[in-house]
Amino acid sequence: MSSLKQQMMSGVMYTAVAKYSGIVISLMVMAVLARLLTPDDFGVVAIATVFINFFNIFTNIGISSAIVQFKELTQRQVNEIYMFTVWSGLLLSILFAASAPFVAAYYDDARLLPITLWLSLSLFFSSASIVPNSLFLKDKDFRFIAWRTLIIQLITGVLSILAALMGAGLYTLLIQPILSNLLLYLISLKRYPQRLLLCTGISSLKKIWGYSVYQFLFNVMSYFIRNLDKMLIGRYIGMAALGYYEKSYHLMSLPIQNLTYVVTPVLHPFLSDYQQSKERLGEINERIVRFLAFIGFPLSVGLYFCGRELVLLFFGDQWMASVPAFEILALTCGLQIVMSSSGSFFQSNNDTRSLFLCGMFTALVTCGGFLYCILFFPTLEGFAWSMLASYFLSFVQCYWQLYHHSLKRPVGFFIRQLASPLAVSVCMGIALWLIDPLFSPSTSLWISLCIKGIAGIATWGGYLWITREKEFFDLIRRR
Repeated sequence: MSSLKQQMMSGVMYTAVAKYSGIVISLMVMAVLARLLTPDDFGVVAIATVFINFFNIFTNIGISSAIVQFKELTQRQVNEIYMFTVWSGLLLSILFAASAPFVAAYYDDARLLPITLWLSLSLFFSSASIVPNSLFLKDKDFRFIAWRTLIIQLITGVLSILAALMGAGLYTLLIQPILSNLLLYLISLKRYPQRLLLCTGISSLKKIWGYSVYQFLFNVMSYFIRNLDKMLIGRYIGMAALGYYEKSYHLMSLPIQNLTYVVTPVLHPFLSDYQQSKERLGEINERIVRFLAFIGFPLSVGLYFCGRELVLLFFGDQWMASVPAFEILALTCGLQIVMSSSGSFFQSNNDTRSLFLCGMFTALVTCGGFLYCILFFPTLEGFAWSMLASYFLSFVQCYWQLYHHSLKRPVGFFIRQLASPLAVSVCMGIALWLIDPLFSPSTSLWISLCIKGIAGIATWGGYLWITREKEFFDLIRRR
């Protein structure tokens, strides 16, 4: 037991080092590129990325999580599944390249044609790396994963800046997706070599299909949730508006990605060892939810009150139009951080069907909200408010599904974990609301951000000290 705990803490530590370093690298690269490229450039590439993300759904079809969950797969079966990803990646790359003229015609932008053709290369390497990359997770080799991620980020970040300085324009934004997937494939294949076989791999795929198909359907739903807003904004409001929205969403997502990805990538490989014990999974979930809520909910409040300073400091005055949307989207941060761990518990409990139902519900409420925006409130702020409403409803439905149907556990155990994190968030919001009027537009952005940051952290820390929230700190020590 202690050995398993030590392995999990080690995995979290190495993942944290890579991700927190990734925050610094991403922000530095983004800050430079935002000043060298235009919002229109980001908007064009964002549209192409939406379409390649759709094709990318069909490369995985739940294979990665199934390889982690199914302990009894033989090397031969894993190799055959690898061949399936190679053939499917090649086919999908060809189809994506063939769609390039239609994408460019639909948005009436000729720049999308070469952009889409180049990105088809990324699609193949993304598919072919699924199996060797999943074996890192199955073997819990998080130290190697962390260093691999950090090195790839450094290489692609430096090359992107150099390309922008040399006048590559919007093609600068293709370096990261293409080169990252290529390096990921080559490094993963070197560590976990796979033989090239003359087979389709379908026979071995059938062994995991009952599990992976619902994971695949959930991924389809997640795609539409993540990208439908960008597709509609680009179509009905314009590419420049999409650039503003994409930048505000990306800045808001950075703490989510670099906080939750410290914990969630480690969860499924370890939780899969408890797949026969619903009670144990429930207990672990409640500790993780409390931990993430104590970080996520106050973070939402802090980002909301510091939105103007963050956008202007990182991107400059030309991105001022992104501030209102960023402030609204920031309120979704806590919900997303807490909910990010739920998928691992559905997967570990062999209940990917419930995971799919959660994705279906989120897709329905999100589509309904966006339809309302298009008809009655076609602004960036309207889409941001719609995202906030859909995340809240999805949060409620997701944990009701997890506790009532999957874990068969009273939902009250979950609700109790949120009370104290919500209380400290309210206290923090009141403190920042009281000092916010003290700052005028002429106040130094750095001074304003530092004072608000100190006030928020002091309120958060003071609450934990006064209320003696020992459970929060015990999470570090307990399994």
